Amino acid sequence: MRDQRVVGTALGGTCNSTMDVVKHTGGCHCGAVRFEVWCSQDLHVFHCDCSICTKKQNHHFIVPKNNFTLLQGLDNLTTYSFNTHIAKHTFCKTCGVQSFYTPRSNPDGYGIAPHCLDPGTVRSVTVETFCGKKWEESMKAHKSIRDMSQPAGETH
Repeated sequence: MRDQRVVGTALGGTCNSTMDVVKHTGGCHCGAVRFEVWCSQDLHVFHCDCSICTKKQNHHFIVPKNNFTLLQGLDNLTTYSFNTHIAKHTFCKTCGVQSFYTPRSNPDGYGIAPHCLDPGTVRSVTVETFCGKKWEESMKAHKSIRDMSQPAGETH
């Protein structure tokens, strides 16, 4: 059900530890939305095949809320939600880019689009396929996804 491939030199890191974290900055295409996020230089990115992630090609890594700061553009964000309405798909009203969102798997954190980060702070990316077509089953089988949005030292 899960497939991993490594792009870069190291296996994916986490963003809920205090070891080896750096400040990444990023934003949407037009620059109206800007953020900073503290996470490892080695990103663990999910490639989900649920209906919306497939349409948007939504690849993301998960961080705790306290590791994310929206620097500008709150008034330029709009939100789309469907089905359970737990996930909040935020995107720029001007250019339409989703640089971050609140994932259903981790409503206490953020899913960050690695392709919306500014260059220079990512060392490697590990991509893990997540079977969103069988979301409930996949969540039960995954041993660590819910912990990815927990602050350092906290786990479910």
